[in-house]
Amino acid sequence: MITGILTSAVIAALLTGTVNIGLGWRKSRTEERDRVRTVFAEAFAAYTEYREYPYVIRRRNADIPGDERVRISEMVRQTQQRINYYLAWTQSESPAVGKAYNELVTAARNTAGVAMKEAWKTPAITEDHEMNISTAVVNLTDLTKHEHNYAMAVHEHLLAFASWPVRVFRALRSSSRPEQVAPSSGQTAVAQAETL
Repeated sequence: MITGILTSAVIAALLTGTVNIGLGWRKSRTEERDRVRTVFAEAFAAYTEYREYPYVIRRRNADIPGDERVRISEMVRQTQQRINYYLAWTQSESPAVGKAYNELVTAARNTAGVAMKEAWKTPAITEDHEMNISTAVVNLTDLTKHEHNYAMAVHEHLLAFASWPVRVFRALRSSSRPEQVAPSSGQTAVAQAETL
């Protein structure tokens, strides 16, 4: 009888210990996934900040051109510094995400960088009706494909943090879907990735 009680107590203790270890591991994985997701989002935010500079430059204050040159160039320098940090961080976290982010940043520097150079050559906006800048003046639509690729690489990387039943379900669901295409210009790549 005492052996039966001891055996039940040992089994209960082992079961409780196993459950606690499993819950601790799951909590740790969830926290790690959240940390990684946050940094990937911050990397994307640094990129989007950079791609806005052609508009910032065109909308600079015409009354104080010298001060505006210094202010905007310092903003661009800080953004470039953050982008370079995230280039290294994404590469060390995941080669696939690092490659997608590098391609995104390279495309942004080619497209938005050229638009920034052109913006500095034009006079600053002085009238309210000039605030809406058409895609004929600043066209960044080429970046949509790279945004989509980055979002998909992040999605695939974060999927590794999901529990195995979730990974199996998503794999089955995605195998029954047609190939994903780049988002329309009205839908961000991050929003599309969140729906998967």
